[in-house]
Amino acid sequence: MSTTTQDTHKRPSFLGAITVIGFLCFMMFAQIFILGEDWVTHISLIFAIVVCALVALYSGFSWQDIQKGILYGCEIAMLPMLILMMVGILVASWIASGTIPSLVYYGLQLINPSYFLFTAVIVCAVASLVTGSSWTTAATFGVAFIGIGSGLGISPAMTAGAVISGAIFGDKISPVSDSTNLAAGVAEANLFDHIRSMFYTTGPALIITIILFFFIGMRFDGEGADISRTAELLAGIRENFSVGLLPFIPPLVVVVLAYRRVNALAVMVIGSLLGAGLAVATQGVALGNMMNYMNYGYVSETGVEAVDDLLSRGGLQSMMWTISLGFIGLSLGGLLEKTRMLEVILEKLGKLVSNSRGLIVTHVFSSLATNLFSASQYIAIIIPGRMFVPAYRKLKILPSVCSRTCEDSATVTSPLVPWGLGGAYYMGVLDVSAWDYMGWTFLAIITPIIAILYGLFNIFIWREGERNDVNTYSQSNVEHQPSADLAK
Repeated sequence: MSTTTQDTHKRPSFLGAITVIGFLCFMMFAQIFILGEDWVTHISLIFAIVVCALVALYSGFSWQDIQKGILYGCEIAMLPMLILMMVGILVASWIASGTIPSLVYYGLQLINPSYFLFTAVIVCAVASLVTGSSWTTAATFGVAFIGIGSGLGISPAMTAGAVISGAIFGDKISPVSDSTNLAAGVAEANLFDHIRSMFYTTGPALIITIILFFFIGMRFDGEGADISRTAELLAGIRENFSVGLLPFIPPLVVVVLAYRRVNALAVMVIGSLLGAGLAVATQGVALGNMMNYMNYGYVSETGVEAVDDLLSRGGLQSMMWTISLGFIGLSLGGLLEKTRMLEVILEKLGKLVSNSRGLIVTHVFSSLATNLFSASQYIAIIIPGRMFVPAYRKLKILPSVCSRTCEDSATVTSPLVPWGLGGAYYMGVLDVSAWDYMGWTFLAIITPIIAILYGLFNIFIWREGERNDVNTYSQSNVEHQPSADLAK
């Protein structure tokens, strides 16, 4: 308790907090646009951590406080990074087992190039809705779609944009998704009121995304694709892997377990072991080689360049770039949160939330900024969400609007932050730079725009009595008497 009391007296100045954020922005700008280095984000973040630590020390925080903030961020990163390690192992085992080769093999034959991107969005949206996990969807269907798109001559960045758009829609709407439940809890909204509210923003965003990918896909009528490459891929897979229905057992089990809300880490372990077992039993892979693949990644040596380029991937070690980025990014995010720098900046926005128009727009941009600087969609949901709840309460706006805005700004934009958990994950799994796919991830771009437009024109911003929601802030105020600290 004494630690909490002491921490309330430690507070950086607004100038100090802005200095850290400004330095981080400068480093990212210099790295990308001056040095032209897309893949050295780790070092820029380390420099930003150093500056943040110096400002914190100047503001009265001790080194122990700084270290606690860094370790707090690492604690947030721990489970996602363990899952990411297992994803690397899973991808390698699923290639060796013939699962991913079979998905690519049948996908190349069944999917019309003109409808490929459209199909990718729909399939990933449904898979993510059922499992409640955009990450599981990307690691299974997403990897397969990248391979199929490659065979059809479609840009990996474009395919990744379609995959991620579908995956985050399902994750956002699914009642078994962690972010969906978190946003509802933070805003004190009923879960199903929250989901119903999100359809008003994410629904139109998905429709627009599907339409865009439908017309973009019309460019790929099959004539522009490299037919010889597709034929080469099919022949190479058929001759070197045992394709059929049996390899589809691991993804089927993973989908069922995820739907039944089995722990995500356990699901990845089970999926990896099933893949490894199938590889040894049906593909003739020696146990020692299988363990090597799971550690260092599958190495395709078919002699067919198209197949070898596509299927040489995965492995625990291949994820280490992404894992280190996740830990460093969350270290900065934890430090910014625990030294109250994000809080100081957000409090300056208090004057902008006196009406619904200003509240929604400010909430969206605050969550976007928190996503950028904390590297975590969870922090971007929690901090702005809790800080703006009193403003929603004062304006008698329903909690489901607050929870929806949390997701419209924090959840959907997480994949667009290369140094954040979402961006690092998708880059590692799909092997496509976030800088390349972000322009094609239409749903992540369109959803915040729709939320802002609704705020500006006061559309679907329901107040008490305008919609029959289970929870209202008036009820919460009577039952729980919210903390005075939140109202400040």
